Amino acid sequence: MEDVGARLVGRFGPEAEGWLADVPAVAARLASRWGLVLGELFDSGASSVVMRCQWPDGTPAVLKLSPDGALLAKQVKMLRVFAPSGRVPTVLATDAQTGATVLEEVLPGTAAEDMPQASLPQQWGELLAALHAVAPPAQWPWDLRGRFDEAFARIGRRLSEPAIGARIGQATWQRAIRRCEALLVTQTRLVLLHGDLHLSNALDGSPSRGLVAIDPKACVGDPCFDAVDYVVAGAGHEGVEARCERVATACGLDGDRLYAWGRVIAPMAVIAHLTYGGPEPVIDELLALIR
Repeated sequence: MEDVGARLVGRFGPEAEGWLADVPAVAARLASRWGLVLGELFDSGASSVVMRCQWPDGTPAVLKLSPDGALLAKQVKMLRVFAPSGRVPTVLATDAQTGATVLEEVLPGTAAEDMPQASLPQQWGELLAALHAVAPPAQWPWDLRGRFDEAFARIGRRLSEPAIGARIGQATWQRAIRRCEALLVTQTRLVLLHGDLHLSNALDGSPSRGLVAIDPKACVGDPCFDAVDYVVAGAGHEGVEARCERVATACGLDGDRLYAWGRVIAPMAVIAHLTYGGPEPVIDELLALIR
């Protein structure tokens, strides 16, 4: 729980420590209410605590708890809108006031980054086809422009940190913003995007089901965006350009636009690698992509 606590405090501030202390009692109360059999702590993110559990009918599931109930309710809404695709976990129960939800556990659940890479582009294409076939609900409030406005503002504040500012300057950041704007104003086909489809957010859902996407940040925009994290993750492997070509072909996407989106998000990828001690050759390749 120590690592989870550090991530939650980093996201929500010191008050998250008090919330975390109440998690065992809250989980026990929800287990009694919903008939869950609680299991071990699962891989938790920066905004929630996740533990394995079993639904009353024996279905393997996860109980997800967050100090930000509104954020969790938003995630549940996005999972439900993508439910017709069959490519997101089923929502089994939710309590917005408590900040809790129970989701089907995706099995075997291997993250895409740890799956055999030869067949992954084709599987990614099948995942995108299923997700993007879901029609955006009328007046859906989130779009790709808003997603980038938030990301550039939030991540851009980190340029003031010496270790990051030494590698990503304001000129580079502003160039990424201009490239992003050029792509946003030339969007033609708009689909409901997952919005945060990196290689840890796509899990193996068995051969019959294919890849299953978790933690959507659903927004309307260019279908290329849901492949761009996968493309940029080619740095340090076959290379971004080579991966872009393979992924664009497998997913039926415009390769030039996909590569251009890669140049937009590459500075953000550099910042992530600098934060978590990523390999220097990968950082160098991404910096070359930005120029």
